[in-house]
Amino acid sequence: MQILRTGYFSKRYRNSLMANRKKQNWKPGTMIYPLPAVLVSCGNRPEQYNLFTVSWVGTICTNPPMCYISVRPERHSYSILKENKEFVINLTTENMARATDWCGIRSGKDYNKFAESELTPVPSEKIAAPYIEESPLCIECKVKEIVNLGSHDMFISEVVNVIADEQFINPENGAFDLEKARLLVYSHGHYYGIGKEIGKFGWSVQKKKKKK
Repeated sequence: MQILRTGYFSKRYRNSLMANRKKQNWKPGTMIYPLPAVLVSCGNRPEQYNLFTVSWVGTICTNPPMCYISVRPERHSYSILKENKEFVINLTTENMARATDWCGIRSGKDYNKFAESELTPVPSEKIAAPYIEESPLCIECKVKEIVNLGSHDMFISEVVNVIADEQFINPENGAFDLEKARLLVYSHGHYYGIGKEIGKFGWSVQKKKKKK
């Protein structure tokens, strides 16, 4: 079977792909990395507001826009989510790394996480749960279904509003500048910045512009 079209990738890259590498079989586990390191905010009144860190998070549908978070039932925020059925996914930045880690370690039973992490709760547009002022992008969600999977329950949710910080929006095309926002990601117990842009969607098949 021909895997690569001749001339499509560099010869050096093709050789590296075809090299006889040694592989190991590991027991089944969650090894899909890197992942977003987000702060989820919940609660429908100030005395109930809470933050917790989630990396089991992602998009599951474009139209209607839907996403999910997976949460352990023993977490303090679980009952808040189940009661109110709404939350905000707040993307985090390199400057928020310490707060992101701290909110994943400490429990809302023992701390006012907004106060301790010096993050600011702001009333959302479409739901009662607050968003984080310091976050560059905040995604308001309403829970449609809760699925028990085992160690975690998946909160399948519809996106009802997105709040974007204008300082990260490109005024020329209205696009959100991920590199400028310096977003935070999580990989196997460690936090990283996302690094520089390598290409854009479709660049691998884009025709080269002819030189004039």
